[in-house]
Amino acid sequence: MDPRASLSREHQLCNGISPWLSPVAMVVTQDLALPGFFAGITVLDRHHLPASGPVLLAPTHRSRWDSLLLPHAAGRRISGRDCRFMVTLDEMKGLQGWLLRRLGCFAVDQGRPSLTTLRFAVDLLKDSQQLVVFPEGRIKRDEQTPIQLQQGLARLAQLAAGQGVEVPVVPVGLAYQHRPARWRDRAAVCFGAPLAVLGRGREGASAFCLELSRAMETCERRACAAIAARPALVSQPIEST
Repeated sequence: MDPRASLSREHQLCNGISPWLSPVAMVVTQDLALPGFFAGITVLDRHHLPASGPVLLAPTHRSRWDSLLLPHAAGRRISGRDCRFMVTLDEMKGLQGWLLRRLGCFAVDQGRPSLTTLRFAVDLLKDSQQLVVFPEGRIKRDEQTPIQLQQGLARLAQLAAGQGVEVPVVPVGLAYQHRPARWRDRAAVCFGAPLAVLGRGREGASAFCLELSRAMETCERRACAAIAARPALVSQPIEST
């Protein structure tokens, strides 16, 4: 990997991770916002997170709280590395976009992803970082609709593999007592066993998306079951199992 080319791509897409804003954001979100809003958060099967090397986290997308729960469950305090989010263009607008760019997030045009964006995502994986991509593409609150994935994550993993970087994809299920989440709800995060993208081309991506969607559904069901087992009758601590 050419460090100068990678740095150039990063400057085009985001501002890296701010050494002063990132610790502040961590305190505000993980020490204040999450415990202040939720009655309790359960994290299941964290042992599925690879301790080193590149990883793609593939979470279900149910709420704007998802982007705060994932760093709580898998971010710097837990894994020693940041969650680098690939987000939509709309999310990078205004004050929110200003903040996200300084927290290491970068945007992708879902209809026509640029070569710069894809190369930068592969750069992060080559650097053994933790990349988060919501494969559903947008928030889905309808509990009756089955999970339907776009092929972007699978094609990204294929692209990385073509450059010699085999990336484990970890399915993640996020769940809340209500959709959308309400104050003093319980929330849960469940990690599944890492999956490998074995096939190539469009057919390989389609087959992997089917496998991944089933794994994400399983994780989400386990997260929902954890919430049902611990109703938020009183305030309960944030915990993990």
